[in-house]
Formats: sequence, structure tokens, C-alpha cells
Amino acid sequence: MGQVRLLLVALQFLTRLPVPQVRGFTPDMISRSTRYYPVVGALVGGICALVLTGAAQVWDGVLPAMLAIAVGVLVTGAFHEDGLADTFDGLGGGTEPARRLEIMKDSRIGTFGALGLGLVLALKVAALAQLAPPLAALGLLCAHAGGRTAAVLAMAALAPVGQSAKWSPDRLRPIEPVLAVVLGAAPLVLLGAQAAPALALGLALAVLPALAARRLIGGYTGDVLGAVEQMFELGVLLALAAL
Repeated sequence: MGQVRLLLVALQFLTRLPVPQVRGFTPDMISRSTRYYPVVGALVGGICALVLTGAAQVWDGVLPAMLAIAVGVLVTGAFHEDGLADTFDGLGGGTEPARRLEIMKDSRIGTFGALGLGLVLALKVAALAQLAPPLAALGLLCAHAGGRTAAVLAMAALAPVGQSAKWSPDRLRPIEPVLAVVLGAAPLVLLGAQAAPALALGLALAVLPALAARRLIGGYTGDVLGAVEQMFELGVLLALAAL
């Protein structure tokens, strides 16, 4: 039951899906629940995949891909997309760490954030639209599960800064990233020979905001984790479209 509660905490934290109240909640459960982030990602990706598959029976072209991306945004409440935009704004617009963190906390979106978010979403839709529906659906499942895994790895590799230092009172234990990698890698097996290049490009793009954040603000914030997740998704879908 303790593991079920951790899974429910992860669902509450990462999505807008209705979840039963978690009894006995403690702040430490936020860190412990990260082991199940890939499971939540697979659930979100599975919902998107179902929408894409169903829409492909009615429409051709880019519309099924757009609907799948839109549903993912709705299910998560644009949680990761908001982080991506704030990261672009903060890292691109600030001149010193304190100012960059201040920009990230600002609810208003700036030029860097609007352009970055728009381009990433457009690229994901374009990549999905090039794939046959079965592969596009599988790509969504793998991209979402792997994206949350990449965020957990970023949490393990970087120090929390700003507000993230408050909601992460206990750093991750080794078991969290290990389990996250195992759970996040499981869907990739379904890609067969395409798994390796998809994983490679996903990780390559996810590393970019993580390294930039370490250099410019000294670690990660929740926004940076959202950017890492989104860039991993983009890398997987671009790789599949290229192949």
C-alpha cells in the first residue's frame, strides 16, 4: 500500500487526472514518488496514443498528431510545457543567477519562452505527422515515459535551487533513479532496433537544458525539469521521424 500511495502522489503531482486522497501524506513522499514518474508518463503517453489512433481513423494528415499533443497538454495541465517556456525565458533573458530565477518565477511569458514553446510543440506535431499511426502511438508512449525518466535523472545529477530546494527536502536515494530508469526503459523495448537512436537523441536534447541550468543558475528548478522532459520527448519523436 505504501507503493500505491507513492504512485498516487506522482499522479497528483504530474497530472490533472482525478486521484483518491493520499492518506498519511508527508513531504518526503514527493521525493520517494519520483520512482514512479515513468509510469505516470506511460499513462499520459498511452492516453495520447489512443487519441492519435482513434483520430487517424477519421482524419489524415497533421490533425491526429495535433489532437494527441493537445490531449497530453490537457491531461498534465501544461505542467511540463510551462516549465519549458519559463526555462527558455529565465536562461535566455537573465544576466545573473538571481535574475534568471526571478524571471522563471514570473507567470508572464516572454519572447524566449513563447518562441521556444511554440517551436518545440510544432516540431513534435510535425515529427508525429510523418509516422504511420501505429509507430506514432508507440513513439508517444516511449517519449512520455522516457521524458519523465530524464527528469528524475536530472534531479539526481543536479542540486535543487530556488523554490525547488524547499519542495525537495530530502534528496533522491539511489533507488529512485534506478527504478525510474528500469520503468522508463521498458516501453523502449517495443521499438526494437529503433530504440537506440531514439534514446540517444532524446538524451542528447534533454542534456542541453540540464547543462545550461547547471552553468547559469547552479542546478535545477521545477521549470528546468519540465524543459528536460519536453526536450527528451522531442528527441525521441525526431529520431523516429528520421528513421
